Parts: sequence; C-alpha cells; structure tokens
Amino acid sequence: MAITYKSLPKAEKKLIKSMYWRSFTLYSAVTPAKQGASGVSYTMQPFIDRFYKNREADRKAAMVRHMSYFNTNVAMFPFIMGITASMEKENSEKDDFNPESINAIKTSLIGPLAGIGDSVFWGVLRVIAAGIGVSLAQANNFMAPLIFLLLFNLPVQLVRWQGAKLGYTLGASYISDLYESGMINVLTKGATIVGLAMVGAMTSNMVSLQLKWNMVLDGKTIMKSQEMLNQIFVGLIPLSITLICFWLLKKKNMSINILIFSIIGLGILLSVLGIA
Repeated sequence: MAITYKSLPKAEKKLIKSMYWRSFTLYSAVTPAKQGASGVSYTMQPFIDRFYKNREADRKAAMVRHMSYFNTNVAMFPFIMGITASMEKENSEKDDFNPESINAIKTSLIGPLAGIGDSVFWGVLRVIAAGIGVSLAQANNFMAPLIFLLLFNLPVQLVRWQGAKLGYTLGASYISDLYESGMINVLTKGATIVGLAMVGAMTSNMVSLQLKWNMVLDGKTIMKSQEMLNQIFVGLIPLSITLICFWLLKKKNMSINILIFSIIGLGILLSVLGIA
C-alpha cells in the first residue's frame, strides 16, 4: 500500500517541514571540492538525530556520508533529500540494509534533476517572469519587481515543498519492496554507473588544460602537442589530472586545501613557462 503524507506520523511530518526550511541553506557554505555538502548535512541532521538516537557510531557514519560532493538545482534539492531521508530510515531499521546505496542513489539523481530544474526554472520560468516584470517596469508600474519575484518564486517553492513530501513518501513506499525483491542491488549498481558517468562528464566540462608547447625546428612548427594528444585521447590531460588528484586524496590523504593551492601553483608555473 502506498504511503501518503497524511498517513505519516506527526513526528515525521515535523521532520519533513524541518527539512524544507533547512534546505534553503544548500549553498550557504560552498567549497570547491564538495559544493553544497555542508548544506546537505545540515538538512539531513534532524533525520539523523532521530533515526540514530542513542547509536553514536551510526550517527557519525551518517554525518560523514552526507558530507560527500553534492551539486544540483535548488528546486529539486528537497525531493532528493526526501528520498535520501527515507533510505536513512530504512538503514536504521534493517540490519541487512546497504548504506552505500544511499549515496549511490543520491549521486545518481543530482545530475538528471539538475538538468531538468535548470532548464525549467532558470531557462524558462525565469525568462517568462523577467519578461513580464520588464514590461510592467516599462509601463512605470511600481509593482514590477514584486510581480517578477512572485511569478518566479511561488512555483519554485511549491515544487520544493511538494518535492520534499513526494520524495519521502515515495522512498518509504518502494525502498522496502525493492529490498525484499532483491532489485535494490540492481538499482544501486545502475545508480553507481550513472554517478560515475556524471563525474566523467563533469571532468570533461570543468577541467581544462591546453598545451601551448609545440615542437619547432628551424623556426617552423613541425608538431603541435595538443593536436597530437587529441588524436590519441581527447581530454587526456584533464582526465589524468583528475585521477592524480583523486589518488592523492584517497590514497595519500592529502589535504584538500594543499591540493587546491598545488593545482593553482602548477597552473601559474605552466603558464609562466609557456607550456600551457
């Protein structure tokens, strides 16, 4: 039987309301390495405190779990948190629950829902609201800024609130069934693949390094290094840099701050030397 918001205990309804209000802090403390992870952790805290009450080790594990990289559209954020919270509840109640599936599902959702949210809310709704607001402003209507804010924010907040409720009830309704049928392992593996594909796409789009150094003979360029590398593997250097950074973080426990400043220093050095 499907679980509805009305059928939830008052305590869980209170948690969902708390999650909705806390979700506004998603990007209040952004870091280059983890983006909105601190906002995710703060949003999930009421659920963690309730579901893992008097279980300090599990509580700490959950807090660490939700400090992983997170970056999505703000309108879609509460929906993802609702599903994540329902999975945390299952994890607290079942000994055979795989906690790794929580981050796998969460990570697999941030990319697709970010694309939908950015297209609908930033690409369409904001343009429409701004168009109406500008038209009113040109007509000397002092309500123009307020109309713009209302037209944009009311649909966004409606989606945020309904998404929070839907995510939690949807997760509570179907995650147990997925575990009982054994499909959760298939879903987790699929979500992991999607998450890795998203990370690969982000690496391709966000990490850039173009070689400027070319082989010159008698004042004539005989080989362009970047073109040669592109023939072998497009994006080879950005991918190599990403993998090296991952290795330093995971295997050598390098501080993220040291790594960031090292990358900045390397970029400056290569630029001064004319290599990249």
